[in-house]
Amino acid sequence: MSNSKSLDLADLRILEHLQREGRCSNLELAEAISLSPSPCLTRTKRLEQSGVITGYSAKIALDKLGSNVVVFSEITLSSHYPADFRKFEMGASKYREIVECYNVSGGYDYLLKIIAPNIALFQDLMDRLLEDEIGIDKFASRIVLRQPYQQRAEPLQVIAKGKSSWK
Repeated sequence: MSNSKSLDLADLRILEHLQREGRCSNLELAEAISLSPSPCLTRTKRLEQSGVITGYSAKIALDKLGSNVVVFSEITLSSHYPADFRKFEMGASKYREIVECYNVSGGYDYLLKIIAPNIALFQDLMDRLLEDEIGIDKFASRIVLRQPYQQRAEPLQVIAKGKSSWK
């Protein structure tokens, strides 16, 4: 089950519905995708066991918990050997404020999504990353002013192209 070719329409409908309603019961899921409960549960368990479904979580309104700042930081490493990438990734992974880390192509090596209570604590995090000597040559940061929208679900319709009867 490593790619969309091994998933059929029912699997894709299960995934699409669970992205929107992860807390639904198996009965609700089966009803939503027009499948009987037993096969629906079997398919869902198979998707979980194969690693297609990696977990379930709640979407949290961070602004309800207190002030915060979201920052995207572009990180360039000073050296580009495989060990240097591993060293950076291990070092960065220990900071809970770094919620996403992408190794990217282009003018820098990594794009980090960082959530901190305020700008001062974001800057403190960057200082600690530099002091850790994990290979950072330079960084540039972009503070998020607002988020006009966020897709709640992955674009399964686009990724699983060729599924002409997708609804």
